[in-house]
Amino acid sequence: MQQQYHIPVLYKECLDALNIKPAGVYVDCTFGGGGHSRGILERLGESGRLVAFDQDADARQNIPNDPRIIFVPQNFRYLHRFLRLHKFPQVDGLLADLGVSSHQFNVGDRGFSTRFDGPLDMRMNQEQELTAYSVLLNSTETQLHKLFEQYGEVTNSKTLARHIVQHRKNSSFKTIAEFTALLQPVIKGNPNKYLAQVFQALRIHVNDEMGALKEMLEQIPSSLKAGGRAAIITFHSLEDRLVKNFFRQGTFEEAPDNPFVQQARQSELAVITKKPVLPADEETKRNPRSRSAKLRVAEKI
Repeated sequence: MQQQYHIPVLYKECLDALNIKPAGVYVDCTFGGGGHSRGILERLGESGRLVAFDQDADARQNIPNDPRIIFVPQNFRYLHRFLRLHKFPQVDGLLADLGVSSHQFNVGDRGFSTRFDGPLDMRMNQEQELTAYSVLLNSTETQLHKLFEQYGEVTNSKTLARHIVQHRKNSSFKTIAEFTALLQPVIKGNPNKYLAQVFQALRIHVNDEMGALKEMLEQIPSSLKAGGRAAIITFHSLEDRLVKNFFRQGTFEEAPDNPFVQQARQSELAVITKKPVLPADEETKRNPRSRSAKLRVAEKI
């Protein structure tokens, strides 16, 4: 069951990077199928603790029967609040795998994948109101253009936005099949890649993934003990850029590429991975979804 739900990416690399202490307290910000969590629990002793976050109700079925795990059914953007609530104001390490779990791509009724028909939903948290359908129905042409350009890097995002706005009054697109049929006239290049970019953009927007990631990153320095580590796996350039910049500078802005500008060090974190750790060839063959994964690690100073 666990294998089908989600295959943990960069599994050994993540666990090694965390330098797990048997009596430590660790956080898995993205519990999902529980693969990484199980690895952390295996390295913890009886007094060790693991706090696991996941806003997706489906993830609950994967919680192991282990008294050392505390499951928090919330978005990781509330990291510090729930750590304090559970009397762990600072922890020894933190892991976040920002990929959408294989389970979510493999069930049609969640609307994450172009491979199955189902409602145009894409909500990680089923209790929120905003869905991909409501975004497409109610956003302005300019909002849709920016969304597809920024979050999906869709080549003809402006044309795509105009096409949707022009046809949404007269076309039903409550399902994935109807939506992909609506897009056929404007698809450029490889249809699978194009649709994957469109779906990625909608998913990121619906779940405010960039906002949640920024909020979580900002809470890492105060949530880690000195010497504690954060290991974060990203799957696209937008996420990776945020993580890289925050780990290096304590900010989300790109550092000025000017030798005459001396930047005061703001980050409370020391970068452990000068370059991101990538999956080995053997892993990408076994799990093609790991191809775009990048792991970055930083340590609290």
